[in-house]
Amino acid sequence: MKAATQHHVRLGGRRVEYRVVRSTAARKLRVRVGPSGVEVVQPAARSGEDVSAFLNRHEDWILDQLGRIERLRGVLRPEQRRAGEILFRGEPAPVRIETTRARRRGNAIRIADGEIVIERGQGSRTPVERSLETWLRRQARNEIERHLAALTVRLRQTSRRVYVMGQRTKWGNCSAERNLSFNWRLILAPDFVLRYLVTHEAVHLAIPDHSAKFWLTVRSLCRETERAKQWLCRHQAQLQVDLASVLEGTPEGERLTPACG
Repeated sequence: MKAATQHHVRLGGRRVEYRVVRSTAARKLRVRVGPSGVEVVQPAARSGEDVSAFLNRHEDWILDQLGRIERLRGVLRPEQRRAGEILFRGEPAPVRIETTRARRRGNAIRIADGEIVIERGQGSRTPVERSLETWLRRQARNEIERHLAALTVRLRQTSRRVYVMGQRTKWGNCSAERNLSFNWRLILAPDFVLRYLVTHEAVHLAIPDHSAKFWLTVRSLCRETERAKQWLCRHQAQLQVDLASVLEGTPEGERLTPACG
């Protein structure tokens, strides 16, 4: 897919902003409405006029989805994240940096009493935020693959490849080539949210659209589907975290590790 472009259309007397993502793999126009807005996947051969007509045909559904999201935002106020803290598996986790006397060139990360501790060797040149993201990506992949292993057996479907990426506009995707991609930030969310997003994309291996059959299948495999959607509406800002900003000013100390350790 190419980079998204911004557009707007009038639906039901209101201006609706939407993103268009052109795709060489897509066979037909698709629209998604979520906490991050309206996104249209447009086959490369289709024109802009086709997109406008498509949105107008689905005006009632789009406005209904936008209204649902706005109502949820009004009821579920976002919680504020404290400095030097991120969500991990849905729980606030303070982040602390320790400079050790170990002669390692990189950084090590561990969990201690609900706290994420980054052990930075004296000779390390690796930015701590890069080490933290790499560690979070690894944790995300482990959990995603654990859920996928059970789901693909139940669905009798297999994916070609699984990617863990840093998308800014989506949590997951199932391509026409049967590749699944997921946002590493899902590891910041509770397990039931990660499980819902993995279920959503895994079901697309069997049902490529968002038909009633698709949603019935998702809900049969993940009973907390609606709860997960509501959680995402409330906490999406906390998931779109900039690790460098979080780590700026993070408490740092020295752990007296033997130099040969």
